[in-house]
Amino acid sequence: MVDNPLWVALIVGGILMLVTLTGMAYVTWFERKVLARFQDRLGPTRTGPFGLMQPLADAVKLLGKEDLIPAAADRLVFMFAPLIIFVTAIVGVSVIPFGGAISIFGFELNLFAADVNVGALVILALGSIGVYGIILGAFASANRFSLLGGLRAAAQVVSYELVLGLSLVGIFMLSGSLSLREILVAQQDDLVFNLFGLSVSLPNWYILSQPIAFVVYVIAAVAETNRAPFDLPEAESELVAGFHTEYSAFRFAMYFLGEYINMIVISLFASTLFLGGTDGPFASDIWGLGVLYLLAKTVLFLFFYVWLRATLPRFRFDQLMGIAWKVLLPIALLNILFTAFVRLIANDEITVPSWVWIVAAVVLAGFLVITSFTDRANRAQPSAQAGD
Repeated sequence: MVDNPLWVALIVGGILMLVTLTGMAYVTWFERKVLARFQDRLGPTRTGPFGLMQPLADAVKLLGKEDLIPAAADRLVFMFAPLIIFVTAIVGVSVIPFGGAISIFGFELNLFAADVNVGALVILALGSIGVYGIILGAFASANRFSLLGGLRAAAQVVSYELVLGLSLVGIFMLSGSLSLREILVAQQDDLVFNLFGLSVSLPNWYILSQPIAFVVYVIAAVAETNRAPFDLPEAESELVAGFHTEYSAFRFAMYFLGEYINMIVISLFASTLFLGGTDGPFASDIWGLGVLYLLAKTVLFLFFYVWLRATLPRFRFDQLMGIAWKVLLPIALLNILFTAFVRLIANDEITVPSWVWIVAAVVLAGFLVITSFTDRANRAQPSAQAGD
């Protein structure tokens, strides 16, 4: 595959940026409509057919509002902090592969802006940088509630970024690469099993070989994007509005643009890593079908985001941190060890008798049971003290 010239990569990147911004606008509409269905309401209905012009109405409203800056704020940092989270969010789309190469009028065009050999790490790094927008904006606001929200965001992202990265190590072991395009290609082969004399073929999607990593990734991704039930940095019930309390007009909107774009990027990332990305029935035979598969999988993840928001109440902050360090981190580390163990056996580098597998399964089950009971005891202890 030949790399695109720089000018072509810039054009592809610009198109992806426009599509992502348009998608972000309609993710807000999608969320309102889905939440309305959960709550037996209609959602947006007065702005065009089915309320489809609601994102445009929101943009006009926010552009018309007064842009206020607190007198005690650090003006320069206050003004530029929202841009950090917005820019880092949208740049992540550039390394997502929307397919391989297509030929247009004899010219070979790659369906991605950049094929970085460490593309997975690029997205994780951009997510880590984005939190600086929250911390700096909170600090520059000269508001104690905002500062508390910023500190919560820092602790939360440090904790769940670690878990998020560790959950993907198993995939990197199996694929032998950190390039998203190569990980995508590795999932396009079929897994063939012989069961009772029958040949069974399954897609080589990593959700099948890394189910524990998938569950850990999904939980960590929701926390990483500050979405309910992990939206502690903007907990209005205790911090007024959290880190963005002093923001108004379009600066306020920039934070939420970044949040919704982050949701799209994380969903595209998960679809590529675990669900085969553009892979699906007849995807290689029908032009454009692979992109539709990727978008459908992304919408599935976005629906899960909204479903969580409509279903679960917000965690306490100690529960949030406890889930990361006491539950998800040990499970992610165990998954890495287990994957490495299986990889060595598959490569005939070690031989293991069958009883070792039974002992390993018992130890893993015991660990999960002990972790569950310990967590329940920790949750019950504050309740008992409150009763006393």
